[in-house]
Amino acid sequence: MEIYINWLQDHLLAVVAVCLTLVLVYHYLIEKDSGVKLSKRYRNSIFEAQSKVFLNATQYLISGNRDLAIREFLNAVDINRETIDTYFALGGLFRSNGEIEKAISIHRSLIARENISESDRLRSLKELAIDFDKGGFIEKAIETYKDVLKINRDQYEVIQSLCRIFEDIEDWDQAYNYRIMLSKVGHENQAETISHILVQKAKIYFSKGEFAKCHEDLEDAFRFAPSVSAKILRLKLFLTSGSIEEAKNLLLELLKEHPMYASFIFESLTEKFNAPEDTINSYFERVRHLKDFFLVMDEKDLFESPSVILSKVRLQKEKGMSDEAYKSLNSYMESNEIHNEVMKVEYIKLLIDLDLKDEVMKTTADFLSNLNQSHTKHYCSNCGYNSDEIFWRCPQCHEWETIQFRWKV
Repeated sequence: MEIYINWLQDHLLAVVAVCLTLVLVYHYLIEKDSGVKLSKRYRNSIFEAQSKVFLNATQYLISGNRDLAIREFLNAVDINRETIDTYFALGGLFRSNGEIEKAISIHRSLIARENISESDRLRSLKELAIDFDKGGFIEKAIETYKDVLKINRDQYEVIQSLCRIFEDIEDWDQAYNYRIMLSKVGHENQAETISHILVQKAKIYFSKGEFAKCHEDLEDAFRFAPSVSAKILRLKLFLTSGSIEEAKNLLLELLKEHPMYASFIFESLTEKFNAPEDTINSYFERVRHLKDFFLVMDEKDLFESPSVILSKVRLQKEKGMSDEAYKSLNSYMESNEIHNEVMKVEYIKLLIDLDLKDEVMKTTADFLSNLNQSHTKHYCSNCGYNSDEIFWRCPQCHEWETIQFRWKV
């Protein structure tokens, strides 16, 4: 016993230290266990509260009440400020509700966080770029989209947005570069669109009378795709250079492949451009020569198209050939049961020109009883956008070569 007492006296400090350590470990384990349980209960309560909030927000969104949905998401943020998805949902709602500045503020705050994952930071950056884009802050949108691509270049939607922006502002060099990039990361063939973009570049040179540079860009366009716009511009270049036979062959090819573009072709040929006066005069003289060639074409299949026959009739009237125009249109209408309203109007105008009063009265009465007035000459086959202006790229849905023709009454 004395031995044990002596040993304790000699090692008293060590024994006390061990005991204290054991007590501390015991209390740590007890508190840790209860802390875990409390945390779990706390987390469950947060989950339940947030679930209720998200359910309410969803119901408000379904009913179209964005303001109340935003209020619910703000409640979710108050419950748990660490829930990233809540911030993304809230930012998206602010943006769709037109509150761009609030959306920008939320996404900027997420980017500035120290404890955010890189994937969430990238997502925040993309959302911020969309905020700038939707808000009309074009330069900031471009800069932020480019920042996203510096982190990850395989962002199809980001590249697509940059394509749209540069095409909207008609920066054709950048539009071309990003369409090339889009073709590398996406599965859709961009050749036709790239061809149109290069044609837009070439048209700028044409309008300035810089035909050599126009020719270079146009050849690049054909390397991607022989789009309709590329062929029409090549037709104009043939006329500037005096290549009449090539122009005739290309016109015939265009009308056979794309008869619906007949009016479009002849409208495009009359667009003004800057050049020496003798060059301009020679060009329009060749345009008149090409129109004469069109009028004497003997292609029966070609003139089965209403667009082609109406182009012919209007060109005949333009040259004062009302009798020939009447014969052309009357022959077509007799052999085709379905006639659009514009053809009927054109027919009535011809009857008036020829002073055929009885026939004018009868045809006009029939026409007015079934009139559905059309308001524009062109519309987009993709989104329905209407315009009298010629457009290769729809200003509304931004798709290329969706223009359709509606002969205007």
